[in-house]
Amino acid sequence: MRVAVVGGTGPFGRALAMRLHASGCEVVLGSRDAERAEAAANELGVSGATNAAACEGAELVVLAVNADAALDTVRELRDAIGSTPVLSVASELRFSKDGVRPSESSLSLAEQIQAELDGPVLAGLHSLAASSLGAESPPDEDAFVCGDDTDAKASALELAGRLTAGRALDAGPLENARSLEGLTAVIVNLNRRYKGHAGIRVTGLG
Repeated sequence: MRVAVVGGTGPFGRALAMRLHASGCEVVLGSRDAERAEAAANELGVSGATNAAACEGAELVVLAVNADAALDTVRELRDAIGSTPVLSVASELRFSKDGVRPSESSLSLAEQIQAELDGPVLAGLHSLAASSLGAESPPDEDAFVCGDDTDAKASALELAGRLTAGRALDAGPLENARSLEGLTAVIVNLNRRYKGHAGIRVTGLG
């Protein structure tokens, strides 16, 4: 699988690229700055390019930019992405002294991204932390993916399965990204309160 990691020079993008490369994927690390992308990619043993160039020929684009840059990024890359499936991994969160809360928007970030693109958008990996992905061994937890396009979701689930020692689980239609993105706020609160790196395992499934 050829995967473009847009915004791949950040902690999550780098950890994702490292884990995918180790699993046998062809990874192209993207950045606004080609030199920055190439420098980070050389450290990981993958290819580096501008975000637009990274999308060329990709079977799946992972949007690993921060939530506040996601919509502007996909608007800039709409032509480069074309009909290629996009996996959105970010969550819009509200930070305050008493805790972290999900976005007040009625739509998930993934649904907003879908409105900007021609190809299918998936949402997933929200419960996986960069520190867990970047560890020596794959994280012993499950990963969730939701989306409306069956073939695109299958590709995203295959990618998710390469990242974890747990399972890649189909979490239903894209509308459920509202819940998955909100789950990030829960995990951040847990990590802050208990000084840990929380992950999720689902029990009771066959």
